[in-house]
Amino acid sequence: MVYITGDTHSDFSRFTEEQFPIQAEMTKDDYVIICGDFGGVWTFEEESNREKEVLDWLNTRNFSTLFVDGNHENYTRLYNDYPVEKWHGGKVHKIRDSVLHLMRGEIFDIDSKKIFAFGGARSHDIQDGILNLDEEEKIYEYRKRGAYFRIRDYSWWDLELPTEEEMQNGINNLEKVNYKVDYIISHCCPTSIQTLS
Repeated sequence: MVYITGDTHSDFSRFTEEQFPIQAEMTKDDYVIICGDFGGVWTFEEESNREKEVLDWLNTRNFSTLFVDGNHENYTRLYNDYPVEKWHGGKVHKIRDSVLHLMRGEIFDIDSKKIFAFGGARSHDIQDGILNLDEEEKIYEYRKRGAYFRIRDYSWWDLELPTEEEMQNGINNLEKVNYKVDYIISHCCPTSIQTLS
């Protein structure tokens, strides 16, 4: 069985037994897919105690937790701190044994379905700019006036948007299956589709 949910931003309370009682009947061969803004890999330089506790707790759930990245992830750590492994036909970052990041452009065979994963998104909360960590006075000034900004490689990463290499990887993998997949998991749809509604 596969369940899909949206942004968690490191708040995994929806996965408690009270909020998600069906998990009592689930196994590690059942999956919850989070469509970006997972937030479990967020703290600046390394896993904080709270982050470790939450990730370990997720790993103890009866189900496996899968996620694509959104625009609020710590890409430095996500891409560098966790090993890349082959899993169900595609590449993942292994955060824990049953907490996996579905890498961009990969196709996974899950529950007899082909799932194309392509995370990432453009931040919408950077209207006032992206500052560097060493611009302390400016950061203080921006915070004081309630500006909408982020700090490069601290709360915003260039990798929130896919690279050419990731897009080409997706095209190559889709070509291998004649562009036929059952589901596409992403953080948000392309702007061209979003404006149709």
